[in-house]
Amino acid sequence: MKICVLALFATALFGQVPRDVFPEPATEYRGKILAVVSSTGVNPNSGKSIGYELTELSRAWYLFEANGYEVEVASPKGGPAPAVMDDEDMTDLDNGFLADPAVKAKLDHTHRMDQIDPGDYRAIYFVGGKGAFFDFPDDPHIQKAVADIYENGGVVSAVCHGPAALVNVKLTDDSYLIEGMKISSFTNKEELLLNKKAEAVYPFLLEDRLIERGAVFEQAPLFLNNSSVDGRLVTGQNPWSTWAVAENTIRALGHEPVPRIRTANEVTVETIAALRSRDLKAAHSVKQGSEKFDHVFLASYTVATIIDGDAATTLDLIRLSDYTWVWVVAVLTPLALAVGAFLLVRMLFRKTVTVIRKRREAAPI
Repeated sequence: MKICVLALFATALFGQVPRDVFPEPATEYRGKILAVVSSTGVNPNSGKSIGYELTELSRAWYLFEANGYEVEVASPKGGPAPAVMDDEDMTDLDNGFLADPAVKAKLDHTHRMDQIDPGDYRAIYFVGGKGAFFDFPDDPHIQKAVADIYENGGVVSAVCHGPAALVNVKLTDDSYLIEGMKISSFTNKEELLLNKKAEAVYPFLLEDRLIERGAVFEQAPLFLNNSSVDGRLVTGQNPWSTWAVAENTIRALGHEPVPRIRTANEVTVETIAALRSRDLKAAHSVKQGSEKFDHVFLASYTVATIIDGDAATTLDLIRLSDYTWVWVVAVLTPLALAVGAFLLVRMLFRKTVTVIRKRREAAPI
């Protein structure tokens, strides 16, 4: 009877996995993974809308399911949780996730953390988003679930701001879980580049707090994929690390992830990573070896390097772009206008000085 139930569940589960991304999903049921999202929808310090990052849930969700795991969702308060969506980053997979009735039912009725039995799950995965700053670190039920799952041989994973859930977790020997462990999260540099007032509007900077707790902090260049693995602790730096974190979670559970079609965004991030290592030839090779490329992300990343003052990388990115002429016009046009304005002001100033001088010379003594 149990086998029949599992078989029926597997059929329903694998039927909804997008085959254009996962052409050969696993065919066995391997247990449950608990994804935890924030319940906080408004930053109490700034009044701005926040929540959890939808793409950090949707992509990991489908990868977990494609590898035989059932995903359940919990939040500190339970019920509907506030999702944050960036239209430029949303793909067909993410939009399909939102349109899936089974997914919607789970998102509308997330489990409350105090009702969770950690023994039901093989792993716990913390979704990022700014809301995590406010309701993950001090939630006693989150701390208990993490400690119980980890100390009973399960996997703990988190991406971007998700590691905020780990900063106060202690094990039964009263040591911090992350003490001496390799870990990644959204970095200070990434946080402050996006919001100069981050230290004022958030309770702490995540990188600083993780280091205070004794973690060995690892980071990649600005906004690039990076996932740290230390035994059964798996973390990732930013939203572009979601795929890597999810796949490393599967590996930590003892399985090699099923084959997957890489997204245009991943190809672009890999290309930029090669370029930032100053290997322009390798960057062009990665780009040309794939039919997919995210030009919007490349443009956004180029703007980020301009703000960061990284002129060398900015120039390399412009050379890499298929729209170099657009960047040349974008950069040279305001420069030309500025130079033109300067020359015009200088000319008017000189003429004004000349007129004043002549009037003084013509005036009777």
